[in-house]
Amino acid sequence: MMSQQEFFELADRYLRDEMIKEERASFESFCAENPSFSAQLTQHRQFLDNLKDTQSRIDFKQQLAQSAKSYHQSHQQAKVIPMKQTKVISLWEKLKASSLVAASVAVVAVFSTLWISGYYKNIDKANTDYSALKRDMNNVKKDVNEHNAALKSINNKSTKASESSVSQYGATGFMVSNNGYVVTNYHVVSGADSIYLQNNKGESYKAQVIHSDAANDLAILLIEDTNFKRGKTLPYTFKTTASDLGEDIYTIGFPRDEAVYGQGYLSSSTGYAGDTIAYQISIPVNPGNSGGPVMDTKGNVIGIISGKQRGIDGAGFAIKTKSILKALDEIPADSLQGQVKLNKKNMLSGLSRTEQIKRMQDYIYMVKVY
Repeated sequence: MMSQQEFFELADRYLRDEMIKEERASFESFCAENPSFSAQLTQHRQFLDNLKDTQSRIDFKQQLAQSAKSYHQSHQQAKVIPMKQTKVISLWEKLKASSLVAASVAVVAVFSTLWISGYYKNIDKANTDYSALKRDMNNVKKDVNEHNAALKSINNKSTKASESSVSQYGATGFMVSNNGYVVTNYHVVSGADSIYLQNNKGESYKAQVIHSDAANDLAILLIEDTNFKRGKTLPYTFKTTASDLGEDIYTIGFPRDEAVYGQGYLSSSTGYAGDTIAYQISIPVNPGNSGGPVMDTKGNVIGIISGKQRGIDGAGFAIKTKSILKALDEIPADSLQGQVKLNKKNMLSGLSRTEQIKRMQDYIYMVKVY
């Protein structure tokens, strides 16, 4: 994948018309196939145009100041009546004020252009263009609460029970070990009073966070419920090597109250702004997809969905499996209740997609946060 520095070097050559015909066509094709780079090219063009405008303002200011200086010097020794001297000084004051205004406009234009074009993206862009889906979840929460309020106004029976059962929002999590260990996103469970995991049969189990990795947006949960029974060995395995660009992938999550399947392909080996711990994926993601597994065609987990890029349909991001395994290794010993045993034998490879999904569903949960 092309680095940011390489891209901007090519972009400068492209905008200066220094490329040969074949190279220019190749660069335009690359931008057409990569919307994020195409957007950066547009921003870079605007940045350079604004710089030209700014330079024009600066040149005008310098010419104006030089003209005023020359005029003042040429008339400084001349004997003129007081009225004319007053006019010269007045003119200089006006020119000096205009120069200061022009300089101020130039400075503001430069920094405004840098801000708008994304050159400060490492400071604030991640908060505006990248969504960890939690803000979208809060919108879902608001809608759910409004619907519940409407229902209560129709039927006010068991009001207290209804109030206590309204979840803040839902997301997705999946098992990493069949003895109750589940992984989801940190932003899903952060600040939660209580957490419940609901399986595809509608059964709910109470869980708690035993390890958090806020930097990588991961949380490890442990089911602590007397009704939970240890299941069969997980049918999928966790891929530790890098996946290939363009590889077919799919996910199962809970953007609503039932499991939803989505498919696409791996569109970049890095995540948002070149983040090496994540992939960019072409699967459209919704709030409830947070924490869902990203699978390859052989039934390996290659990552966990964590966010999306605003304004670009189908541009999602998934934390790579390597970070999940690292988080599992970092669970404090006093938080463990039984060893975390990762499955070494993949039982999904060679099966049709529908069969893979059937075997996986028992190990993917709706995460309900209260």
